[in-house]
Amino acid sequence: MTGTQEDAFYDFLDSTAEPFTLDDVISFIRMMEPKQSGRLRLELSSLLSSRKLAFQLDNRRWVSRRGCFESVPFVITPSKMELLNGILIPGHRCIPFANPSLLPQEYRFLWKGRAVPVTTTEGPPEEFYPYYTLFGEEYAPQYVARDNPENEAAFTDALYEDPPEVTIKTLDMRNIYREVSFVPGDHLVVRTRDWKEGVFELTKVEKDAWTQADIYAWIEAAEGGFEDAFEFLGPGSSTEEQLAYAYWYGGRRMRDIPAYSMENFIYEETDRIETVPYGIETRFWYAGKEIPDINYIAGSQLPPDQTAVENILFRRQIPVSEYVVQSYVRDALFRREEDCSSVLERIVPPIIRLDEQEQKYLNSCIAETYKEFRLFYTFFTDQAMGPIRQRVGELHTAVIELYTRLKKSRVDPSVLPPHTYIVLSQIQNHAAAVLEDLDTNESPPAEELEAIDSSLDSMIDTYDDIKELIEEAISSFRRNNLSLVNPGKEGKTNPWRMIQISIGGTAIWRRISIPENFQLMDLHVIIRSVFNWTGRLNYQFGVDKAVQGTSGTGILETKYKIADLCDEGITELFYEYGNNWTVKIIILPRYDGGEEETLRCVAGTGAAPPEQVEGPLRFRKNVSALERGLDKEKQAAQEELGPDFKPDFFDREDCNQVLNSIFSIHGSVQNDSMGR
Repeated sequence: MTGTQEDAFYDFLDSTAEPFTLDDVISFIRMMEPKQSGRLRLELSSLLSSRKLAFQLDNRRWVSRRGCFESVPFVITPSKMELLNGILIPGHRCIPFANPSLLPQEYRFLWKGRAVPVTTTEGPPEEFYPYYTLFGEEYAPQYVARDNPENEAAFTDALYEDPPEVTIKTLDMRNIYREVSFVPGDHLVVRTRDWKEGVFELTKVEKDAWTQADIYAWIEAAEGGFEDAFEFLGPGSSTEEQLAYAYWYGGRRMRDIPAYSMENFIYEETDRIETVPYGIETRFWYAGKEIPDINYIAGSQLPPDQTAVENILFRRQIPVSEYVVQSYVRDALFRREEDCSSVLERIVPPIIRLDEQEQKYLNSCIAETYKEFRLFYTFFTDQAMGPIRQRVGELHTAVIELYTRLKKSRVDPSVLPPHTYIVLSQIQNHAAAVLEDLDTNESPPAEELEAIDSSLDSMIDTYDDIKELIEEAISSFRRNNLSLVNPGKEGKTNPWRMIQISIGGTAIWRRISIPENFQLMDLHVIIRSVFNWTGRLNYQFGVDKAVQGTSGTGILETKYKIADLCDEGITELFYEYGNNWTVKIIILPRYDGGEEETLRCVAGTGAAPPEQVEGPLRFRKNVSALERGLDKEKQAAQEELGPDFKPDFFDREDCNQVLNSIFSIHGSVQNDSMGR
């Protein structure tokens, strides 16, 4: 598919509200570019399916996002802060009813056919973040920064901290709120009037206008829509995609009123759906469950109509487009290299072995591109982009090399940090996207380059952190395997296990080395010790029978030893603590601990939530308030989390001191009066 054809395809989706077939799309494209390849139908079908750009009605027909959501009503419930200030912050409120190519500040709103005036509102950025979190909590600062150039400059100047104050565009609702006597709890019903241009119309509905029965029916449809979307999409490519498909699978009832605003539903009303960590991002998911890791680099930059170059790289687990390859070529020119002999080694690290034919073909394509670009390349005009392109290229190469080394090590994925492959995949996707953006002769504006450079710093820090944890896991895995092969001079072994425990709905985990003869009662003491819980709440161990190939769950007696569980093939179990916390436990391969081995924590991340907090959703809200909330919200969160609570703090030495104070060097419980 040519660039003109792809542009025509997106224009078609933005313009079409009626159900369509592939023939309709091809006819539209033919008007823009009469010349077509025989693969166009296949490429269009692949593009629609892989990028989830439209909803499939049956074997032949599709409906665009515009066709699904234009004129469909949805609800915004203004907050007390907005009513007090006479404003409305569009933020994430219009997902997925808005054209995703538009930013919130580009939307336009009508009231009784007239444009709602726009104003600006100043305040600390954390005051505005809650209005952007449906885009993904991690992206809220970016949306606030992109509201205007001054914000972007403020965030760039602040580096790793939020600027003290920003300004965002808001709707001036003072006259409207007065006109209709708007009070807290009243709703705005919104309809998309022009999908492509982002035009919406507002009307008011009083807070008691709808019955609870109708509201409950909408909630049931919404929860079912999300769960069906999880089954079909998995975590999807973004929270926006998840929301769009939740509304699609939620059916007509979810796309109608009475309804909840989506932010109120997600953050206050449902106990079946919650926001969970997904590598370095977040997604919506089943409450109390974590998203499973993948075991490959999942590239989202690769088009469905792959070229020969892209196919070769994809087979070698390098999912990039030719634009990325071209960006590497530009990097060689920026480095003032006389030839392009080293470009292929940067794209395909030496640890990945190409066959002779593949290597010859790729070198030929790179040489041809190098020759073409060199005719027009000017080092002077590339001085702003060049250093950034070089850094992101080196990061991309490092990620691919680390991933390949990880796969070649044949390390058991269960011994790796949670979401290892997801994190690597996300870094690779972000790096590839930046390389595509920098495959150009014209430098982006200075503030955009500064924003890219700042995000690159964050990506590199994340890569360094995950690399350190991976290398530690690989080293431990090899030591353990060596201990199994060589049990000692007299053939005697001292069997130990590494276990990984992670708190459901959070990114908090610990990896502990324990004797294989420990009972689950001992494990209970370990869990409450490393998470600083009292152990006073009811608890139980269980196994998800689906993992064992059957259905339901089974409760385990605390007298079970770790060795007993492994003998029965149980290497994954859960620990329910009170009504709010579920800890996932993975038992890693056995190793010979030797005479000097001791109970110890070898790795972990994040400060554990206090046990009195009512579950992971409440915990994440408190952490968000602590980091970004208003003064009153911060104070309330600090009171609930504790005066010294720091979300990212984890001290492994302190953790081991706690363990050693409870357990002797031989691994037996010194004193445990904590009953069930």
